[in-house]
Amino acid sequence: MYKAASARLLLRSLSSSSASVPGKSRLAAATSASARLAFARPCGAWVGRAGLPRTAGTTGPRFAGVRAQIGAAVPPVERFQRSMATQATEHAFNNILTSLPKPGGGEYGKFYSLPALNDPRIDKLPYSIRILLESAIRNCDNFQVTTNDVEKIIDWENTSPKLAEIPFKPARVLLQDFTGVPAVVDLAAMRDAMAKLGSDANKINPLVPVDLVIDHSVQVDVARSPNAVQSNMELEFSRNKERFGFLKWGSSAFQNMLVVPPGSGIVHQVNLEYLGRVVFNTDGILYPDSVVGTDSHTTMIDGLGVAGWGVGGIEAEATMLGQPMSMVLPGVVGFKLTGKLRSGVTATDLVLTVTQMLRKHGVVGKFVEFYGEGMGKLSLADRATIANMSPEYGATMGFFPVDHVTLDYLKLTGRSDETVSMIEAYLRANKMFVDYNEPQTERVYSSYLELDLDEVEPSMSGPKRPHDRVPLKDMKSDWHACLDNKVGFKGFAVPKEQQDKVVKFDFHGQPAELKHGSVVIAAITSCTNTSNPSVMLGAGLVAKKACELGIEVKPWVKTSLAPGSGVVTKYLLQSGLQEYLNQQGFHIVGYGCTTCIGNSGDLDESVSAAITENDVVAAAVLSGNRNFEGRVHPLTRANYLASPPLVVAYALAGTVDIDFEKEPIGVGKDGKEVYFRDIWPSTEEIAQVVQSSVLPDMFKGTYEAITKGNPMWNQLTVPEASLYSWDPKSTYIHEPPYFKDMTMSPPGPHAVKDAYCLLNFGDSITTDHISPAGSIHKDSPAAKYLMERGVDRKDFNSYGSRRGNDEVMARGTFANIRIVNKFLNGEVGPKTIHVPTGEKLYVFDAAMRYKSEGLATIILAGAEYGSGSSRDWAAKGPMLLGVKAVIAKSFERIHRSNLVGMGIIPLCFKAGEDADSLGLTGHERYSIDLPTNLSDIRPGQDVTVTTDNGKSFTCVLRFDTEVELAYFNHGGILPYVIRNLAQN
Repeated sequence: MYKAASARLLLRSLSSSSASVPGKSRLAAATSASARLAFARPCGAWVGRAGLPRTAGTTGPRFAGVRAQIGAAVPPVERFQRSMATQATEHAFNNILTSLPKPGGGEYGKFYSLPALNDPRIDKLPYSIRILLESAIRNCDNFQVTTNDVEKIIDWENTSPKLAEIPFKPARVLLQDFTGVPAVVDLAAMRDAMAKLGSDANKINPLVPVDLVIDHSVQVDVARSPNAVQSNMELEFSRNKERFGFLKWGSSAFQNMLVVPPGSGIVHQVNLEYLGRVVFNTDGILYPDSVVGTDSHTTMIDGLGVAGWGVGGIEAEATMLGQPMSMVLPGVVGFKLTGKLRSGVTATDLVLTVTQMLRKHGVVGKFVEFYGEGMGKLSLADRATIANMSPEYGATMGFFPVDHVTLDYLKLTGRSDETVSMIEAYLRANKMFVDYNEPQTERVYSSYLELDLDEVEPSMSGPKRPHDRVPLKDMKSDWHACLDNKVGFKGFAVPKEQQDKVVKFDFHGQPAELKHGSVVIAAITSCTNTSNPSVMLGAGLVAKKACELGIEVKPWVKTSLAPGSGVVTKYLLQSGLQEYLNQQGFHIVGYGCTTCIGNSGDLDESVSAAITENDVVAAAVLSGNRNFEGRVHPLTRANYLASPPLVVAYALAGTVDIDFEKEPIGVGKDGKEVYFRDIWPSTEEIAQVVQSSVLPDMFKGTYEAITKGNPMWNQLTVPEASLYSWDPKSTYIHEPPYFKDMTMSPPGPHAVKDAYCLLNFGDSITTDHISPAGSIHKDSPAAKYLMERGVDRKDFNSYGSRRGNDEVMARGTFANIRIVNKFLNGEVGPKTIHVPTGEKLYVFDAAMRYKSEGLATIILAGAEYGSGSSRDWAAKGPMLLGVKAVIAKSFERIHRSNLVGMGIIPLCFKAGEDADSLGLTGHERYSIDLPTNLSDIRPGQDVTVTTDNGKSFTCVLRFDTEVELAYFNHGGILPYVIRNLAQN
């Protein structure tokens, strides 16, 4: 108690004297106080800040600090004394807590004022960095977040090039059901672990708001039918009833968790239109909205001026439990926009151009912040389209600061006038609002890019990667080059004599034909574009013009329309354009993420047979954001991203092998040839129909209905127990093995000795290759597991729907039919060589053989390992297979951190080296010389790897922060969280 009182008196005396110190900012004074109070930083407990409520966004968990985890264990008595000392300390920045008055009297609340710091460096900070700064100030407890962390952020211009580590506490967490189910499974298992360790299981509870939108389970089983929505939803519920019941249990068992029922829309569009707060007002404390989500396209919310990005489910779970995210203070690329888009050019064309530019510039691990006079010409939906595809151009986020366009959108989408006024007042007062009518202070960026919007031209992207942009005018020539090129991202290696072959077949009694490049799937889908009225209504106008001219989509093209929210349906009906989309086969099939994640459903059997029996390079055209091999559909080897209007145009043409400028799309009812220019709407036409059809009441009505659920959801009955009762017979929800033998003692660091190579990869292995996704192949280990448990093939469902069962997911890891493993000498598929015997086995079977013999495994890989979606199972799966380390040329940001979160060691070859240059075949045995004492390990240090045939090489240890070292010490992030909660 004496130390606690001393701490209180010392801080007060420092605070009272700081104002009289010449030349010192308030931050400097607070920093001095922090340094002199070092003895008071606790090792065992977090405590609330004096004078502030314990509320979401202003509190933290009762966790031990990272620095304590890295050092020696602190005796319980000393830990208690330090804890008591911290309870006495006041918030380091209480002196800048400022009232925000309402125009008519009273106040909106109080906020931590950045201008009150009187630090000129803040004026030059990018807006995205100011959000990190505000969070650090508000959460500064000199334990999880210190005044030194605040200083690092203020001095961003100098500290970001040094890769400084900072903590960040987002205001909320966003989940979708594919990632939400395993997250809730883990939380339920963590509660069991807490109980086994003799602690309170109910400590496992989200401390920040968690929004879970069930949107990834709907599949396009039924298309081209007026009853498609109802039929697909019925099938969705019949397949996923157990999963949905589990999530509904979670919504009541865990506090602070909102579940948005199936059929409501795509998570990111719902986030943009409904869930996004922009500014929180929690018990009178105002602060900016910020979010991390378990889907990489969480970045879509950045178009609304809300800082958000994707993380793995593992990181999200720790964030829910109040653990600050450890991140490297990012560089910020300033992207200046000037001019205006030409008529007929869409936001999709713009985002494909931006994606290509930023990929070339190199923005991995960075923020991108957009600014310039061109911003005023971009609608909020256009901004969201660009922000959405941040993962495709490699940035952590693509951020659009709040301005008048943002405020107008908030009003359009049903936010109240008072809420919008509060948002504007707060952001203006805290220097986070951009008013282009006022002189702009020049901000400092790490690097700069500029784009004149007038230079953007109609584009596609493909056939296998989102950043391989193809100008529409070059599409035909590019396609023929792809047929000629050797197999790769831009090649199919089709012999010249086979390129023009025509495959004729019978389609339900009528003659049909396919060629290389024939479109068999045309889908208006995904969050990227379905939130954007201009492109959705543009697609309707294309359909209308085509109907009026008498051309139609061939019946064997699988067409579908999956809106991101019910609002889209309302404005398509209001405009009268849904009728024409229906005539072209684009009936609404459901409200969720469908074709873009592989939920495209089966093709007609006759079409499938024509493709497989004749080795046709069939095409899909979709308005999505991802087109990696095997993702959209196993039988579409060519997949092109396009705007919704272009999706309709290519569906009408029936092929990607067409020059829209010179060749007709078809022959109309009067016998005249119809060209692309005849059906393409002008920007003015689209603007006119948007103005008359998109109305605020549509948003209000749609989201009022969502809160009431739907009959199928409301009829689900779930138990009320706080601990989940696991069903050992369930093939959907299974208790994971991560914590079963857990004790309070961390396992500590571990070297790797004499490990075999499980897989040997080249460049650009994505999480689509690693993580189980799409359909479950009938001959796969996962199929065998399900059939052994009495599951019929028709009931296999998708890997995504079975993410709550670790047994299925482990068997589906590396099960992608397009995966290329160097062990197989050119053969493509989910098998590998068991090195000791030389046998070719499924990856799972080989891994289990290694594990049964007590042998560790590693993976060799090239550049950009783990790019793509932020799938936690891409790290969980390898861990369950026994993988101890991944040695790659480079890693995608989220996947590398997920590997760390599961206790897997990420190593990078030295620059200019890789497995091939070092003469590694993968048939060697590998030992990684890692110190067994945690204090001897440093982020980014060199590590020696040796092989049993005498080779030795140096790698960089990619634990990037001290926090990640602490996770590794505990065997992963979740065991770390459990031990910290259990000991307090």
